[in-house]
Amino acid sequence: MIEIEKIRGMGEYRKEKNRYLVPENGKVFLVINKNTIEVRTDERLGKLLVEKYESVMRSRYFGRGGIEVVDSGQLEKAELEDLIRLSYNLTKEII
Repeated sequence: MIEIEKIRGMGEYRKEKNRYLVPENGKVFLVINKNTIEVRTDERLGKLLVEKYESVMRSRYFGRGGIEVVDSGQLEKAELEDLIRLSYNLTKEII
């Protein structure tokens, strides 16, 4: 699984209940499951990734506003990092 703390380009966040990552506004931007991660994303991007990769599905936590990615190696590490940064930035905008 990807090492979240080594991803650059994100501000402060905290871990809650050992699986939810949350910035200052208190909204979850990343859910860490046993074999998957769930991130917030744009609905169109999420739909495209679900159609393109069999290891990407609609998020159970975020619903249409996110995706769940199985740690199977279909997505490159850099792509996962970009999705996590995007999720952080989208979440920071939520008030």
